Amino acid sequence: MKEIFSGEGVFVEYSEKKVKLENGHELTHRSEKPTELWWKLKEAVKGKRVKVVVYEIGE
Repeated sequence: MKEIFSGEGVFVEYSEKKVKLENGHELTHRSEKPTELWWKLKEAVKGKRVKVVVYEIGE
């Protein structure tokens, strides 16, 4: 095995907001947006057989 990619940062930006509907109910709207780190990793592993290990480095 050899290393083909190394990077750190936020992988996907995630947001959540409450939306009040006309009938009085509340709905949670969730949104995910890929970051530059996601795109770089995607390009590095495209078409390769890989093993991915992820570590959380904190806030």
